[in-house]
Amino acid sequence: MLFPTSLVGSYPQPDWLIDRDRLAGRFPPRVRARELWRVDPAYLEQAQDDATMLAIRAQEEAGLDILTDGEARRESYSNRFATALDGVDIDNPGTALDRSGHPNPVPRVTGPIRRRHPVEVDDVRFLRANTSRTIKITVPGPFTMSQQAQDDHYGNPESVALGYAEAVAEEVSDLFAAGADIVQLDEPYLQARPEPAKQYGVKVINRALEGATGTTAVHLCFGYAAIIHDRPAGYSFLPELSACACDQISIETAQSGLDCAVLATLEGKTIILGVLDPTDLAVESAETVIARVRRALPYVQPRRLVLAPDCGMKYLPRDVAFGKLAAMTAAADRLRAEVDLGPAGGPGITAPVPHRCCSKDIGAASMPFPAGAAAAVLARRLIRAGHRREH
Repeated sequence: MLFPTSLVGSYPQPDWLIDRDRLAGRFPPRVRARELWRVDPAYLEQAQDDATMLAIRAQEEAGLDILTDGEARRESYSNRFATALDGVDIDNPGTALDRSGHPNPVPRVTGPIRRRHPVEVDDVRFLRANTSRTIKITVPGPFTMSQQAQDDHYGNPESVALGYAEAVAEEVSDLFAAGADIVQLDEPYLQARPEPAKQYGVKVINRALEGATGTTAVHLCFGYAAIIHDRPAGYSFLPELSACACDQISIETAQSGLDCAVLATLEGKTIILGVLDPTDLAVESAETVIARVRRALPYVQPRRLVLAPDCGMKYLPRDVAFGKLAAMTAAADRLRAEVDLGPAGGPGITAPVPHRCCSKDIGAASMPFPAGAAAAVLARRLIRAGHRREH
């Protein structure tokens, strides 16, 4: 399939599960932040399962091709895994500067970093049991975790990162064994700390992916838009990932207006292209998303593109996040039709859109795909209804 669609990782958690005001009013936690949960600890796991089901169904309803668990069980993208390891003290945390330059409590490395037990395997099993679509799970990357820790043991930053890489490698292996189709390492600090990243970032990521038996991805971005407001015009670390062992590279382009010429340096990699702007609470039109995709097409073949938001959607209102995903999938449908038609079916030309589940074409005259996200969702519902009647 051309232009498959996916989340980067997170989807907004329900207000009944987590205190979203408190979440938005602080830096992403590096140590545990149990005070964010609204549910009694005795019922928290059940509530997180329910929230995960909502995230799965929302993604399916929006039409995504690749699903995540929405990271509903996490306080931040990284702390659930980073605080579950041996060799780190989270009861007596250290301090490290966040990418914003502010000090933040972080795990304190006091001994050899070891994975105590699988951390996200049950998350993958739950996701696999509840959807038939392609699934992806995210894990914080070793370089980023090393930058979000205070080292009181190794005495060498690269050694800390390699310690984390060993733990991540074990987790990646178990995640694929549990049914993950794609495992993504979240590595935003490659962009935030380019000098050490250029020294050993690719080395430690390659160690973490060594022996991986499925599709692997690396995500790097400019930070959560709700926390980091200034977006540079380009990446300080990106072409270097051409030497990375991963199959896919996830980047943001919507917020920054990235010059996509840099993508030509990543020949052979599938690009998870950020085409939704999480700083804007207005839902994009399909035309806006298509224009963002077209910026990349001179440098990346369509078969090497996956469409996604710029970053996690954790901080967005749920209705806004859903609308944006629906607009993205509507855009993907139109792009597939245009590519299938070749140059004659250029921008703005309406064409029959193949049904996802069968070979019958849905004619444009009977089923247009309007720009608005709500209209896109309605179109999908009508298609499914017609499909059920025919089958």
